[in-house]
Amino acid sequence: MMEQDIISSVLYIQLDDEIGPNPIVCIPSSFPTVNKMHVSIKVVTVLSGEHGKVPEELVILPFPSLKLKGIIKYIKWDDPKRRGGIGQAAIAILFEDVNDVIFYKYFEQLSSPFDEVGEKFIDLELNKAKLDEYETEIGNLNLKIKNLLKELSIQETSNTESMEFPKLKLKDSTMIDYKFKIIVLGDPGVGKTSLILRYTNNAFRRSYIPTLGVHVSDKIFKINDTVIQLVIWDLAGQQKFSTMRHQFYVGSDGFILVFDLTNPTSFENLSNWFLDIQNQFKDQTPIIGYVIGNKCDLEGNIRIKSENAKELAGYLNLDFIETSALSGKNVAKIFTQIAESLYKSFTE
Repeated sequence: MMEQDIISSVLYIQLDDEIGPNPIVCIPSSFPTVNKMHVSIKVVTVLSGEHGKVPEELVILPFPSLKLKGIIKYIKWDDPKRRGGIGQAAIAILFEDVNDVIFYKYFEQLSSPFDEVGEKFIDLELNKAKLDEYETEIGNLNLKIKNLLKELSIQETSNTESMEFPKLKLKDSTMIDYKFKIIVLGDPGVGKTSLILRYTNNAFRRSYIPTLGVHVSDKIFKINDTVIQLVIWDLAGQQKFSTMRHQFYVGSDGFILVFDLTNPTSFENLSNWFLDIQNQFKDQTPIIGYVIGNKCDLEGNIRIKSENAKELAGYLNLDFIETSALSGKNVAKIFTQIAESLYKSFTE
């Protein structure tokens, strides 16, 4: 089950012909007014950018200055009294950046409750309902989404324990033959967390220590008849965590360097990340590592050519793999290969 409420706020935003974006309902009421207006203006800007075309599907928008993201449902209805004969509004559920993988993973499951409440809000608009009726529907949506996320969390936990490795009690360390620690490094925003959670299938089940800047996940599986546990440390890329991050390098068996194929700066910084690792392990046997170019699904925005990435990886004496945390392409391959390489090095 979820240990905390991952929904930061829920808003209903009208597009008023006279005053523009108007967040008439917000849960909780303590959500700052300036933040409500910031979200409302950006939500409405999407409509303006699409020449007034209302997106039919759910949309996820980032709000970097608030360190939040939002899942947005746009609605429209015929209204001859409105400019252009169309009324428009939006429903927004806001959540912290760190929880975005949950909403990406369960995007399709969230569509149904949004569609249902969207129809109800259209009825309220057409019937010129009172404010408290809008508040009731927003409250109902908030509760429905929370309950849905709780159910998905329980299902995910159950599936992980029953399907991933049915006959193994995951907490029984005596049944694990080899345990390998893998550190995952790279600039902020390259998709490290999304890759790990895609692989472990644990959008909810993870340990996070925000003051230290580390996520810890694990995966248990078999190579031949040998039980392997990968303990995967997702280390924050921000400079403020650099001193503490070095402490987490200790005891690592392998590493993965991740860059964003659409972000040249993240690629240029790979050498610095590699040097950082080399400095920490200079007196030890070299550990196994890979270079990962993530977000290969964004074909139209890719800025780093495969041959350039392969050349750099070769120079660092590492293998290179392109991945997509969104589609899952090559995600399992990375961790399987590093596990097999480590297993081979320990058994030969």
